[in-house]
Amino acid sequence: MNNFIFENSSKVYFGEGCVKEYLSNILSAYGDTVMLCYGGGSIKKNGIYDEVITVLKKENKAVVEFSGIPSNPTYSKVLDGVKLAKESNADLILAVGGGSVMDCCKAISLGAKYDGDIWADFWARPGVIDFEPLPLGMIVTVSGTGSECNGGAVITNEELKIKTGKDYPQLNAKFVMLDSTYTYSVPEFQMVSGAFDTLSHIMEIYFSEPNESNVSDDISEALMKNVITNLRAAIKNPEDYTARSNLMWDATMAENRIIKLGKKTDFECHQMEHQLGAYTNCNHGAGLAVLHPVYYRHICKAGEKKFAQFAVNVWGVSKDGKTDEELAKAGVEALANFIKEIGMPTTFKELGIDENINLKEIADSCGIVPGAYKKMTHEEILKIFEECK
Repeated sequence: MNNFIFENSSKVYFGEGCVKEYLSNILSAYGDTVMLCYGGGSIKKNGIYDEVITVLKKENKAVVEFSGIPSNPTYSKVLDGVKLAKESNADLILAVGGGSVMDCCKAISLGAKYDGDIWADFWARPGVIDFEPLPLGMIVTVSGTGSECNGGAVITNEELKIKTGKDYPQLNAKFVMLDSTYTYSVPEFQMVSGAFDTLSHIMEIYFSEPNESNVSDDISEALMKNVITNLRAAIKNPEDYTARSNLMWDATMAENRIIKLGKKTDFECHQMEHQLGAYTNCNHGAGLAVLHPVYYRHICKAGEKKFAQFAVNVWGVSKDGKTDEELAKAGVEALANFIKEIGMPTTFKELGIDENINLKEIADSCGIVPGAYKKMTHEEILKIFEECK
């Protein structure tokens, strides 16, 4: 395994009823003003908003609301939040939602204590956070991104047409509350999309060096099988607590840095999807579902042994009479078949992307990552996009 330093400072409260049980006590450690952040308002329909507000009022907190965070959080929305946080002298940001809300709030927590241009200084290039961001807590209502237990935030700069993420340990939430019953009201497509994003994160880490036996790969294989099994169960019964709680923890485990230890990681497919999202605002998990099998058909020869291992250990493909090359291809096709099974789109057309969009411009804007089994070129990324049409 490669050398590493591990840190995760977020304290997790997991399980049904954790908000009612623990939030009051947690709030006592922070000041009087809480900035409550959420998305389009679904938390007001499913009762989560009322539950949280009741606790905040009980603790005599002054609540400043920041709503309307979009599914692909924009830099302009971040700046709106920074302005409100500063004007209200917020003592704590409480993010209630999924990955988009969490990512937006991490950026707000940074900007609330910084007077410069946070895009230029922390997203356009890696920066150094040598100050304490505004404290941040999270109540997760949509699982999948795993954003709750890391400092990563993916933000879209609409003017520049760039969607990019950076992970700063200082932006980890102080506390995280994971009650999978809060995810029951999420529409099926969104639930499936989130779970596929989790699977994608694990695959992006798994399909990279080292190839020798290592703890991270073994955990990743177990997590991938768990996602597959429990997503099938959750589709059959959306209120299967066992399935939904497993999927919620799978998402966290995929991105709390544990399985990245000792790994180079890939994330080229995420680079492609981020730029696709920057130009089209497509659903993140659905975009990944379209791209992954096509991308893997391009790189599986370069990572043949790992892809063969993926086929046998994750999908249960029999080794009998098959070469590593045949197993590698079978693993990719098993993934493609699973994507169809769970109802995710398999083409850009199904994703709702206009056939006249300039795919070359998007391909040329994609970042090239060093950790992939096969280093992409912008020309090959364009080929992948063309094959996804």
